[in-house]
Amino acid sequence: MKARHLVFAAVAAAALLTVPHFLKNYGIYLLSYWLVYIIATMGLNLTVGYAGQKSLGHAAFFGIGAYTVAILMKAGASFWLGLPAAALLCFAVGLVLGFPALRVQTIYLAFATLGFNTAVWLILRNEEWLTGGTFGINNIARPELFGIPLEGNHAYYHLVLAITVVMGLLLWGLLRSPWGKAFTALRDNSIRAESLGVSVRGYTLLSFAIGAAYAGVAGGLFASLVGFIEPAPFTVAASIMMYLMVVVGGSGYFLGPVLGAAVGVVLPEWLRDVPGVANWYLPAFGAAVVLLMVWLPDGLLSIPDRLRARREAREASAARSAAATRQEVSA
Repeated sequence: MKARHLVFAAVAAAALLTVPHFLKNYGIYLLSYWLVYIIATMGLNLTVGYAGQKSLGHAAFFGIGAYTVAILMKAGASFWLGLPAAALLCFAVGLVLGFPALRVQTIYLAFATLGFNTAVWLILRNEEWLTGGTFGINNIARPELFGIPLEGNHAYYHLVLAITVVMGLLLWGLLRSPWGKAFTALRDNSIRAESLGVSVRGYTLLSFAIGAAYAGVAGGLFASLVGFIEPAPFTVAASIMMYLMVVVGGSGYFLGPVLGAAVGVVLPEWLRDVPGVANWYLPAFGAAVVLLMVWLPDGLLSIPDRLRARREAREASAARSAAATRQEVSA
């Protein structure tokens, strides 16, 4: 298994490094956009898929991160100061948002986070002295690295790719640690987890805070990628789309955000260029997602598990039939 994983990682790395060189500027931009959403949904996957909390406010953290970087850069600060500041601010706000999760669960928690998202969006829209309101903030520069400007799409893509890999490795280490096992125990059965010594309060707050920090980093990268931000990308609809990405990819699967973000970001753009579908690509995309959820409610990455379960069921059935046959013969 380990050798297979290494081969898969090597092939994926080679593809991510070489494919952009065969794409035009928009294709490279779209790949960068996809990577940004992978980071954002990695955080949401931790909150939803591993810790079992229902959050519909992730786009608010995405927006907080984007505006933090944009405002600090407009004030003369470096991107490399703005990005960690965005992550820390989102971490702190995520801790605060986690407190409702200590009292309400399931659909009630989803409504609480939805209200939080709406409140943040209204602040972004109405506090023009800080956010520019509906006019937004434009001319957001891309950073430099060791004096090398990253203005070009290729250069910025490789920066986003590097940060995505680092954030993925950090999350992988977290999930492999006792913290990751505590998150999973909290998701499966909070009462049993508490009886085993897991601090439900602490890990619930951490799941929101760490997930929010990932969204903050993604938002900061998004701001420099597009060069202009305004409140529209950070609505409740954006949070629902992020939640959809997690579910479609596979909630609780480490690579779920990779596939989910591809479905949410890349697939609609691809459908726009398919002959006969271009004029109906949004209804086609919606229908595809509905069918996917009907047939694969656990997401795309559940397919191997479902096939394995079916194979094991057939083998168990065959074994029972063979045992019954042997008993009849011996009788």
